[in-house]
Formats: sequence, structure tokens, C-alpha cells
Amino acid sequence: MLVTKINNKTIFRKTLILALCVAAGWFLKSRLTPQMPNMAAMGGGTPYVLTKQVSQTNIAPKKSYIGHVEAIKSVNLKPQVTGYVEKVLFQEGSLVNEGDILFIIEQKRYLANVELRQAELDSAKANLVRAERDYKRQKSLSKENYASKATLDTSESAYLQAKAAVAQAQANLELAKIDLDYTEIKAPITGYIGKAQVTEGNYVNSTTQDLARIVQTNPIRVAFQVTDKDMLEAKANNLKDKQVQTELVLPNGQVLVNHLKSRFNDNEINTETATITIYAEYGNDEGLLIPGNYVDIRVGNKEAEMAVLVPQAALAQDEHGNYAVTVNDENIAEQKRVVLGDVIGDSQIVLEGLNADDRVIIQGLQKVRNGQAVKAQLVTDTQEAK
Repeated sequence: MLVTKINNKTIFRKTLILALCVAAGWFLKSRLTPQMPNMAAMGGGTPYVLTKQVSQTNIAPKKSYIGHVEAIKSVNLKPQVTGYVEKVLFQEGSLVNEGDILFIIEQKRYLANVELRQAELDSAKANLVRAERDYKRQKSLSKENYASKATLDTSESAYLQAKAAVAQAQANLELAKIDLDYTEIKAPITGYIGKAQVTEGNYVNSTTQDLARIVQTNPIRVAFQVTDKDMLEAKANNLKDKQVQTELVLPNGQVLVNHLKSRFNDNEINTETATITIYAEYGNDEGLLIPGNYVDIRVGNKEAEMAVLVPQAALAQDEHGNYAVTVNDENIAEQKRVVLGDVIGDSQIVLEGLNADDRVIIQGLQKVRNGQAVKAQLVTDTQEAK
């Protein structure tokens, strides 16, 4: 039997190959196996959780719309009589009050016409007095058979014509006075007047361009469109004027709160946009709302409806119902039974069981037991958004 002698070099070579294979295996294992967190650095067996501060939130926030400021009343002044403009009695861009005289159109011709019509009226009244006396005399003579029936009829006819002439002269006088009044163009409303479109010395008539424009600024109106859905929700909630609060955000960022005086909505929905126009009337004592401007208008309940909101990730359920786990100042987990309300976005209203100063666990809830110490990190809204 032949015994082959093993070479020492061969043994060394095989041992080295085996060692290299083992080392390569351990290297690949370390690369492919996920790294486990260092529990010692996290306090050993203490669970690590993320928490969020519970806060009360207004669950009936105001809705924002784009509003257009418009004058409730506006007037384009036009001449009603013919003539030259004698005077312009206002400062352009100023506030004018109802009844202020703004323009005067030449009055001499219209004053003369009033005097003429007054004279015609006086003459008609004199004729009426004479005709009435003659009629009464003929009537008396007719009763005594001293006057014929034809003479009485003629006298009566003259008397009635004289009465009609007085009425006609009176009407002509009133028309002349109206024309005279039209020579003074007065402000029909209180508001701000713009540029004078016609100056002194210009000839005007009823077909001439506008003389000036007045717009009312106090009160003033803001018109905005809401969807048919928002309108139905408002009706369902039975919102009245006294329950509604509005905020007007001016172009410079200034906010006007609760200046609302009244409001009404249009009588039909725009079929193209599925919206309806709301007209809100505001006091404007400071003159900050200017007709033609655009503002942001926020509309909502006057009284805030506060509620406790928590992320849905903070809620769990077992055979006894819903619960959340809070962390107290000593970092001890406390299980609290809760009564839930409506869902709003990714949060839920908690009607009972939590306070506004509680910290609830939103991550790591499954590995925590009631009364257990935890290592907690508070997550802010800014961190959560990231």
C-alpha cells in the first residue's frame, strides 16, 4: 500500500483559501444585513416614540373670496335745459352733499319766462273775475225772465273758458319755474364728485355729454361670488346676519373687521360658473373702501367653534373602544379613552378624553404599554410638513 506524503505548502495554501472565504462571507453578511438601532444609545429597552402637542382649533374657519367694491348709488349729472354754463361751484374730487348747487346755467332767459308766465296767469285771473261776475248777473236775470236762455249760455261758456285759461296759465308758470330750477344743477346724493366734464362758458343741452359723476362711498357695497355648494351650506346652517362675521383685507394688508351692515344675494345662479353673487353693505366712515377696488373678503361664523383635533395616527382601537396614548411630563405613557367626532382632513375631532395641553404619541404607539417610561421627541407642525 502506498502512502502519499502531504506537502506542507499544499496544506498552507488550502488553509489560506478557506480563511479568505470565511472573511468574504462575514463581509457580505455585514453589507446585506440591515443595521439595527443602537438600543444602548436610546436608553436600552426604553421605547422611542414621536409625539405631537394637542391644541384646540377653530373647526369653522372663515372662507376667503375676492370682492369687488362698488358704489350703492352713482349719478351722472346731465343738463335738462339749454344754455351756457355760467358757474362751476365745486372742487373736483371733493365730497358733495345732497342738495349742493354744482353748476349754474344762464338764468336770465328762464327768469324772464317765469315773469311772462306769471303775467299771463294774472291776466287770466282778471278775465275769470269779469266772466264770473257776468255769469252770476245773467243767471240772476234769467231767473226773473229778464235775460234770454241764449245770453245765459253764452255767459256761462265765457266763465268756464276763463277758468280753463287760469288753469292753463298756472300750468305754464309751473313749467317755467321747473325750467328755472333746472338752471341750478344740484347734487341728488351725497358722495364724491369726479372731474368736471364741462367748464364755464360751454353751451350745453339735454343731449350734451355728462357734466360730472357722483358716487356714494358711505355706505358702500362689496360684491363677491360664492359657489352654489357654499350657499346651500350656509342655508343649512341657518346663518343670519348677526351670526356672520366678515373681514375685509385691503390691498395694503389692512384688515377691517365687522363693518357689515346688511347683505343680500342675487336672485339666480350663474349657470356658466355655478356661482351666485352676494352683495354686502359696509360702513365706510374712514373712506378706505374705494369703488372699483378689489379686496379679499373672509366670511365665517361670528363665534369660533373650537375643538380638539388629533392626527388619525394617534388613535387606536381595541375591544373596549377608541383610545390615544399621551406622554406626561415624566415621560410616562398614559392610555386615555376618547370619544371621536368628525374627520377633518388627516385629523379627527376628539369630543372627550383629551385636553389641549396633552402630548399624544403619533409614531411608535404599538410598542408602548400603559404606564411605561418612554423616550419621546416632540414633532412640530413645521417638522411634520417637511
